[in-house]
Amino acid sequence: MDQTVRDYVVEQTHRLMEAFSCSGEAKEAAQAWLAALGTDREAEETRKYVQELEEDLVTVDQLIAFAESDEGRQVFGAEAAPHGREIKAAGAKYCDCPACAAAAAILEKKDLLLK
Repeated sequence: MDQTVRDYVVEQTHRLMEAFSCSGEAKEAAQAWLAALGTDREAEETRKYVQELEEDLVTVDQLIAFAESDEGRQVFGAEAAPHGREIKAAGAKYCDCPACAAAAAILEKKDLLLK
């Protein structure tokens, strides 16, 4: 993996792990990936990390559906559903919470990570 790509993904990984919206599973996968950098486990942990990010990344339609649910209103408040619709109208594919934004940024480099 190119050093520039590695540095970028490491930076985004720290953003992911610091995000209030980061799942426990994504945080564990991120920590395992960081620990494996430069070791013989790097390729395997990279595949696991990418898979976890793909599973956790929330589409804008999933965001809207959750935000409009009773549980979603309790978690995000009533303003989240209109926000989801606004970002969808603006062309967003994914939720723009800090964790999803970091995951999407990392996944943009997926092909370079999995080389």
